[in-house]
This record gives sequence, structure tokens and C-alpha cells, in this order.
Amino acid sequence: MEMEEAALIPGLPHEIAEHCLLHVPFPHQSTVRSVSSAWNRAISHPTFLHTRKALHLSLPYVFVFAFHRSTLRLQCLALDPRSGRWSILPPMPMPVPSSHSDPALSPSSFACAANAVRGELFFLGGTRSDRNSPMHTLISYKTSTNSWTVEEESSMPTARSYFSAGSIGGKIIVAGGGGVEEDSNSVYNGNADSSSVVECYDPVTSQWSQVAELRSRISKYDSAVVGKKMYITEGWRWPFDTAPRGSVYDAEMDCWGEMKLGLREGWTGSSVVLGEKLFVISECGECRVKVYSEEKDTWRGVIGSGVPVDLRKPFAMAGVVDEEGRRIYVVGAGLNVAVGSMEEVKGEWTVEWEVVQGPESFSKLSPAVSKVLYA
Repeated sequence: MEMEEAALIPGLPHEIAEHCLLHVPFPHQSTVRSVSSAWNRAISHPTFLHTRKALHLSLPYVFVFAFHRSTLRLQCLALDPRSGRWSILPPMPMPVPSSHSDPALSPSSFACAANAVRGELFFLGGTRSDRNSPMHTLISYKTSTNSWTVEEESSMPTARSYFSAGSIGGKIIVAGGGGVEEDSNSVYNGNADSSSVVECYDPVTSQWSQVAELRSRISKYDSAVVGKKMYITEGWRWPFDTAPRGSVYDAEMDCWGEMKLGLREGWTGSSVVLGEKLFVISECGECRVKVYSEEKDTWRGVIGSGVPVDLRKPFAMAGVVDEEGRRIYVVGAGLNVAVGSMEEVKGEWTVEWEVVQGPESFSKLSPAVSKVLYA
């Protein structure tokens, strides 16, 4: 005779107890798992996250990956924009141990892609501070478990650093890259030696495949995914003696094309995507926001002030569109966050800002990557 399964919450019907667990906010779900095996099974079940989304209990959080300016140590954090409270995430594991000390990851050398709705992040490649070689690594993070996994059997076929990555239809596209290949004398430096090989990772099957190659090798500056297309641009670089180049990957056609003239010439800062619209915050002047019109191949300024002056560079940006509206999050040094509320009225976009001050303990941190995930 099988033993009766222990009640989730003694004295409550199973359905009501499950509903109580559904209301446990991120990141406390991982702590709740340790209460009992029954709670762990309930929260780990695939239907848990789907039910939270259906009941609108899965909410957007701003995940920020920042470096300490002195030690270059990576700090992983999540901001609840509704309360302004920060949570410190478990440290991201470094897949290759160092015999001398715990290695740090070189800022901006890695790429990051996200599946916001599924609450998943993927960190790829990069360069360790104790070595000067690109890595094959793939490390995943899930909000449902608040934990990292080094995907040793699904590492990138091509070692990459300083490259672009984006999520299209749940699959991860990686393109470009440079560095010094480990155990090799060959040096990759800038555009001339960046890789033209493009690869695609399917998280469902944990398999990599090659897709259409870049038509020309492009140095990393910025990239964005809009719909089923991935845009990669070199951007304007000092001393501005050559015009920027850009390429567009069409996932449905599996082909690369040249970026439109207006798009690449006006891409003068870091990008954020809201729905099907591409926005850029210019790096010069007042750091104003502008929006791209694909139909006209032109950029138009967003009405309102630029990023608040008390936000210091470098910036890391993310955006979200939900029932509460359209918002962009600009994370600056010290993890001060400017929240821009975006509205479109009769074809004109406007932005209004408010600033969430980072804690004093974050004063030495500079953001590298920011993503919005539902948790």
C-alpha cells in the first residue's frame, strides 16, 4: 500500500496550498524549496511557472551584471522596479579553474542573451582576466531555481570574445568575435580577424548548428533583435575617419543583408528594443533618446529630456512592454537606475524619467549587461 503524500500545508486543501506557493515572490522561491520535499516538487514542476504567468504573478525584474572597478569581480543582482529593492544572486561559476586565484571575467568580453518570458539567461564566451584567450563556455541561469548551470556538454563550437549574441524565437544566435585562441600563437585583433562564422544554439535540444555566415567581418559595437531579425553594427568610432558598417540577419530566410544607410549612420549609442521598435540613447551630448522608423529609414528624437544627469556612464540598458506600459531601464555607475516611461501619441514618442538610487555599497560597481526577465 502506497504511503499518502504529505500535505503541502497541513490543514489546507492541496489546491489552496498550491495557490499560496504561487504567491511566493522571486527570489525567495529557492529558499522555499528547502522547507520540504513536497514544496520543492511543487515549485520545480513545469506547470508552476506557467501558472504564475497565467495569473500574472510572474513579474519583470531588472537583472544587472556589474563589475567592481578595482577587482573586476562580477556581481550578479536583480532589481524589483516596483519596490526599488535589490537582491544579490548566486555568483556565476567560472567554468575553468585557476591554480593561482579565482579568475575574473574581463568586462564586455562576453555576450549575453535572454529569454525574458521563460526567465532564462545565457552567458557565452568571454576572456578571463588571468588569460588572454577567448572561451567556448556556455553558462545558463534560471529564475525558477535562482541558480546557474555550466553547460559543459553544450559549449560553443567556436571560442569567442567581444562578440554579439541575441535570442530569436527562443534560439540563441552568436556572431563575430576576437581574442587570442588558447594554446595557439594566432592573435585576433579587431575587425580584420574577427570571425565570420555564425552559430545557433537551441536550449530545448542543447544542440548547436551553423547558420549563414556574415558577409563581412564586423567589430563589436552594439546589436539588437527586432522581431525575427538581428542587427549588428560597428557604430561610429573615434577618429570617425570611416563610416560604420552594419549587417542584418533574417532568421526566417537564414541570410545576412546590408544594414540600411539611415539605420547604421544614426546608430550613435546603446540600443534597447520595445516590442517592434528600436531605440538608441546617444552617447554624446545630453544622452537623448531617439527611435528608428524602418519605413522611412530615419531616426526621430523622443520628446523629453535625456538620461538624468546624475546617471554616470557606462550605461547598460533593458526594456519591457507589459500591461503597465513601455519602460526602459538605464543602469549607470553605482547601479543608479533611470526608469523611462515611454508613450506614443499620434506618432510622437515621449519619455518621462525617474531615478532609483543604488545602495551606497554599490558605489564601486559599473554595469556590463542588463536584461529584463520575468520571475
